[in-house]
Amino acid sequence: MSAERYELVFPDHDGTGQDVVVVDRTGAKGPGGHPVYTDATGIVRAEISDRGEVRMLASGGQQAPLRRVEARPLPEDPV
Repeated sequence: MSAERYELVFPDHDGTGQDVVVVDRTGAKGPGGHPVYTDATGIVRAEISDRGEVRMLASGGQQAPLRRVEARPLPEDPV
């Protein structure tokens, strides 16, 4: 079962650091049939499999989705 929230970890252009974006599960499915996750802006979109494989999805015509992205599941918020 996939998590409800993930941190997507993007390596920076020179490999010396990283950027992290939190994404939440949407009701949509991606081209591989896995859940689609998005950040609060709706710009960062990713399909994440139950094995943690990430497929970045373009949200606009000028984007070139990155290939190397790590997904780290976040714990559920306590009720």
